[in-house]
Amino acid sequence: MDALDVARWQFGVTTVYHFLFVPLTIGLSVLVAILQTMWHRTGNERYLKLTKFYGKLFLINFAMGVVTGIVQEFQFGMNWSDYSRFVGDIFGAPLAIEALVAFFLESTFIGLWIFGWDRLPKRAHLASIWAAAIGTNLSAYFILAANSFMQNPVGYRINPDSGRAELTDFPAVLTNKVALITFPHTLAGSFLVAGSLIVAVGLWHVIRNRDSADTGAYRFATKFGSWVVLVASAAVLFTGDIQGKIMTEVQPMKMAAAEGLYTTESPASFSVLTIGSLDGSREVFALKIPYLLSYLGTGDPNGTVHGINDLQAQYATQYGAGSYTPIIPVTYWSFRFMIAFGMAAGAIALLVLWSQRKGRTPSSRWLLRAGLAMPVLPLLANSFGWIFTEMGRQPWIVFGEMLTRNGVSRSVSLAEVLTSFTAFTLIYATLAVIEVKLLLRYAKAGVPDVSEQPPTDDTDDAERPLAFAY
Repeated sequence: MDALDVARWQFGVTTVYHFLFVPLTIGLSVLVAILQTMWHRTGNERYLKLTKFYGKLFLINFAMGVVTGIVQEFQFGMNWSDYSRFVGDIFGAPLAIEALVAFFLESTFIGLWIFGWDRLPKRAHLASIWAAAIGTNLSAYFILAANSFMQNPVGYRINPDSGRAELTDFPAVLTNKVALITFPHTLAGSFLVAGSLIVAVGLWHVIRNRDSADTGAYRFATKFGSWVVLVASAAVLFTGDIQGKIMTEVQPMKMAAAEGLYTTESPASFSVLTIGSLDGSREVFALKIPYLLSYLGTGDPNGTVHGINDLQAQYATQYGAGSYTPIIPVTYWSFRFMIAFGMAAGAIALLVLWSQRKGRTPSSRWLLRAGLAMPVLPLLANSFGWIFTEMGRQPWIVFGEMLTRNGVSRSVSLAEVLTSFTAFTLIYATLAVIEVKLLLRYAKAGVPDVSEQPPTDDTDDAERPLAFAY
């Protein structure tokens, strides 16, 4: 084990942990804005209760996401300085816009939303949560644009004197074909997570507190969240299909690694389950769906999908001697876990809707257990999706331009990386406990009492102090 191995583990652990909060923040920001819009348009107190209830869970998650996200930027300079030096001219623009525009937009208007319940006019207050939601989604786009450059470098040139990648076409970076499909795919996954949380919390209150005066609000929440999950599931499948075809075009090795396909095939089958050697080179048993891999990769059921052996030979000729094959068991199973966990969340959402058909009240303990598992399933799907995306690109840190081993900081020792890795892991473990306890505490508390609402007229009362709404 050397500094490179530990630096990779540290970045992987912190990135996956941070991404546990990101999709929930992205999705919940929009869904809370929708709930408040429904209250604004109808005046129905039920929607106001749900807005404040899920808004509180959104704020808890947003705060944790900000704290864990800060670490990501430090790692670029701490453990990956050679990579930062190589790609800094490219990454600087989208990340600067993300920080100066998107993040400030969301953080500023979230503050106005929190403290503006009894100060801002009703429409202005509604606009603040929408502005925060827009900022959150813009933030995601600029970060994904930067990451997409690592998958499919565009809009740059290599300076022969400095050896650095220099930005030549910023619009090309923002309109990278990988970014244009990764963004809607990520949004769909985010709504899958947020909708699942709404279902889980609402279902718990429907089953455990049947005689509550707020049962109607919780029943609406479970239906609302279930429909969000179903629509998001369809969007995930649609965007994922397009993403697979673009991935096969720009990173054919990643698609081959996702299947453990060593020899070029036309047509190529997709294996649901394979038993064989650990690296997937020898197959003992496989449950396959004919033509599916060809369709996923090319859009043609009889299309050609290039195998690992042929691609390895091609890359060795193009880039020099060395192994250009990612870790096959990781790519193979992370790809399948991503699909399986996402589909499971959609199936539970269908079950929840079926249990409430024609005004029925769900009561099954098994349904409750399945509902409580819902937020975890899409979180796992998102995490395995990112693991596949990043591990499938290996050994490249910037595909075709820089190997991961060449991006690590040369001056950082194994002991230093181990120290920071241990510290971050312990801090993150502590934050995880705090996050879960806070979410469970406020989720169990239920919707707030909104019988005495602050004034919502447009008058400006300078004597009225700012008040934290929660």
